[in-house]
Amino acid sequence: MATPPAPAVGVPSSAPTIRIGTRKSNLAMKQTHIVLEGLKRIRPDYNYEIHSMATLGDKDQNTALYNFGGKGLWTNELEAKLTNKQLDVIVHSLKDMPTVLPQGCVLGAVTNREDPRDVIIFKAGTESQYKTIADLPAGSVIGTSSVRRMAQLRRKYPGLEYADTRGNLETRLRKLDDPEGPYAAIILAAAGLLRMGYDARIGQYLASDQGGILHAVGQGALGIEARADDDRVLSLLAGLEDRSTRLAVEAERSLMRTLEGGCSVPIGVETSWHDEGGAKLKFKATVAHPNGTEAVDGERWAAVDTPEAAERLGKELAQELVEKGAQRILDEINKARAEHQAAAPEAASVST
Repeated sequence: MATPPAPAVGVPSSAPTIRIGTRKSNLAMKQTHIVLEGLKRIRPDYNYEIHSMATLGDKDQNTALYNFGGKGLWTNELEAKLTNKQLDVIVHSLKDMPTVLPQGCVLGAVTNREDPRDVIIFKAGTESQYKTIADLPAGSVIGTSSVRRMAQLRRKYPGLEYADTRGNLETRLRKLDDPEGPYAAIILAAAGLLRMGYDARIGQYLASDQGGILHAVGQGALGIEARADDDRVLSLLAGLEDRSTRLAVEAERSLMRTLEGGCSVPIGVETSWHDEGGAKLKFKATVAHPNGTEAVDGERWAAVDTPEAAERLGKELAQELVEKGAQRILDEINKARAEHQAAAPEAASVST
């Protein structure tokens, strides 16, 4: 059930109203308020209402993410309200958005990207002992709900152990810091920690040249979904668009869409802009087997100045990965998931 909408202040009730949908977590609400403040700066004469709800991904905190079907885990219920015109926009963490949206829905805007990297957070009281993930002794347990992270970490740090951990940001930090808990550290996205003011907990930023981890597609950016035929709302959202972020994430999403991956598939990416005789996008990607024994890596540079160019770059890099053997890894993962769900169908369907 949605929470009561946040009332508009100082705006006539007769003014146009924009109904904003979001998940209920503290981080989701924080991100929604970032968008809300941007919309108010563009059209302060509008009313804005925030409608929050718990989605399937929020309700089931026990099933490992990689045992779900993967796509739409945090978006389907909100999108149903959008298409039924109960909402006008939805604020998503872009990394949670499927790369193929429901008919009639579009990605109306992509905001300026927060730091897209993953980070490691050490158990409270051990920060002086460990500065990097490489400092952890063999057998240390790393908590993460992401098969992408586990696959890359197992590849680079085979001496460490990995365990699934679910829950919102605050819940995961509590699990980490529990003196009786198993975790020596957990891996999270930097963006959420920075937005929520937990940057002091960050032990090490992880990237291709720091810890050897590539981040999730779209990580760090906020995606605002709207109806394709709602010209008034799309015109409003245009004021929130960050062009360089949009082009980078369009390339990332194109790669994932071409590989038919989702949040439960170990696809890591890293994009960065370089001005060398014109803006060029450097795009790295990896597909790693969950057991860490093999992976396929690729890298491309391209001048990207249109969404079409971004789409093309993503497809080209995806094809390179396929030619190197990525499809075989993905096929193995999808087969194993299908067998798991056939054996334990309750993991694929949660009562609402």
